[in-house]
Order: sequence, then structure tokens, then C-alpha cells
Amino acid sequence: MEFLKVSSKSSPSSVAGAIAGMIKDGVPVEIQSVGAGAVNQAVKAIAIARGFLSPVGIEIVCAPSFADISINGENRTAIRFNVEPRYLRGTKKAELGEDVRYNWAAYGANFSETFSES
Repeated sequence: MEFLKVSSKSSPSSVAGAIAGMIKDGVPVEIQSVGAGAVNQAVKAIAIARGFLSPVGIEIVCAPSFADISINGENRTAIRFNVEPRYLRGTKKAELGEDVRYNWAAYGANFSETFSES
């Protein structure tokens, strides 16, 4: 699986846009970061992505995990964030137990809408 690799110099807004786009397209999102600064940028990006997706009816959840990786022959510990859409209880498909993954219309999402900041 490919990862969005976030460094301490990554722009949280740019990473958030990538996360939101992937979630909207139904692509699994896994972010990998090494170091406190990189983890900070990744967490900010996830929070910003949530703000991008909430107005169109998509909520996301994040599950962090550790991963042992090698960078230039040196063993390091990375933090990985698995970001997925949250399926809200009370939706018709969720109540039926059907897989509603990436069926955004089930949540009333309409990606043809445009949003402007006031």
C-alpha cells in the first residue's frame, strides 16, 4: 500500500486536500510520519481534512499505529494514520448492515455543490 508521507515541512492544508480528495474518490488513506514535527503536521492535516469533508456530509475517523521502517539503512519508528469515512448510525444502509463504504449519496452528500466562504 502506498502512503502519504508527511514531513515536518509538509503543508497541512496541502496534505488535507489530498486526504479529502482520496476519501471522496473512495481511495484508502494511510499517512506515514517520522518524528514529532511530522506527526504534528499529519494531525493538523487530518483535522483540516475533516473540516473540508464535514460540509458535504462526510465524517472521518483516524486510527494511529506504529510501524518499524528503514530509512537509509537506519531503523526508525513511524506513526501511521489510517483515515477512513465514518458510517453514521441511523442511515438506511447502515441499519440494514449493507456495506455503504464510499456510497456518499447514502449520507446525502452532493459533490456537485460548490461552497464559498462568507
